[in-house]
Amino acid sequence: MTDTQIVNLPESSTATPATQEAVIGTNGTGTGEANIPTGRLASLDTLRGFNMFWIMGGAELFAAVSKYLNFGWLNPINDNLTEHVKWEGFHYHDMIFPLFLFIMGVTFPFSLAKRSGESHRGAMTRRVLFRASVLVLLGLVYYGLFQLKGFDHQRMMGVLQRLGLAWGIASLIAIYTNVRGQVAALITLLVGYWLAMRFMHVPGFPVGTLSPEGNFANYVDRLLFLPGQLYEKYGDPEGLFSTIPAVGTAMLGILAGHWLLTKNTPLKKAQGLAIAGLICLAMGHLWGLEFPVIKKIWTSSYVLVAGGWSMLILAAFYWAIDVKGLRRGTFFFTVIGMNPLTIYLGQKIIDFDHTAAFFVGGIAKRLPVMIAAIVMGAGEFTVRWLFLLFLFRRRIFLKL
Repeated sequence: MTDTQIVNLPESSTATPATQEAVIGTNGTGTGEANIPTGRLASLDTLRGFNMFWIMGGAELFAAVSKYLNFGWLNPINDNLTEHVKWEGFHYHDMIFPLFLFIMGVTFPFSLAKRSGESHRGAMTRRVLFRASVLVLLGLVYYGLFQLKGFDHQRMMGVLQRLGLAWGIASLIAIYTNVRGQVAALITLLVGYWLAMRFMHVPGFPVGTLSPEGNFANYVDRLLFLPGQLYEKYGDPEGLFSTIPAVGTAMLGILAGHWLLTKNTPLKKAQGLAIAGLICLAMGHLWGLEFPVIKKIWTSSYVLVAGGWSMLILAAFYWAIDVKGLRRGTFFFTVIGMNPLTIYLGQKIIDFDHTAAFFVGGIAKRLPVMIAAIVMGAGEFTVRWLFLLFLFRRRIFLKL
């Protein structure tokens, strides 16, 4: 069966002969488990799958196992991997979204390199605008557009809308500027957002308030949208104004993509990503002393902290998979990483949990409660993964 191209992230490309040897399925050096499309960095697909693992049932399964084991030392690890911070602070679970956006940014320079030149700018611009528009539309559908709840109760912003807007704006910047211009744009976005959040006035609150009800980003959301169009009472965690610094997250990914396209050795590329990640982490935590790390309003310090961790994780995956060729076990995550939007949208449309209950629900009912939670969690995740494996084996990938 030929590929079905509908919707997906921008596909990555190999940058050099050295990276070509690191692509699964190239030159007969792959896992041998399936025919993965060539011309892709294996580490990016694996990392994308690892990231999606946590939102397609992995977090719930880990939490169920942690609760059953009841080891005191495991509790903070469980909280970090499976729960968002309520407001200020940072857990690993708080970087799943920015890591996904970061990866989208990483892939764009590869697409751009294949279509370089003034004559291709117009075509790339149209392509970016189309992709961004489709992501925004899919986001509206995801939040009930076809359920006809009425305009007053249609959530206008959300995960896919932010992905479309942030990636789209960052990509346009990348098309029309060089690396120096992109660095300048990143700094302008983060500093400008900080200045607005600290010095723009919200009626009824002191200037610079960063509480849920008193921060400027949520105030803008309340001005632009009706209460029923917001995800939370005081604003939206994927609101319109806080999408400005999210563009910076995609820009960090784009800059990382440029670095991977340089003629440096693969090892130096991995080292460079790690160093950049550490610098971003240090800058983010220092900035956080004045402008706290808050995911729900995507503060500039949060961009740097999440971006720093994203670079470190990408460096680790790139070094292990594309430099050292350690691909054993990556197939599990690659299956997920090749169809991320499929499973994200599919979980909203297809009742995977009902299917899992059909097969293991009877067994779970006869087990102690905590073990039953593990069995059901494993069953629900397995059904999702087998669905993606079915698509993978038939080379059906949602692409834009």
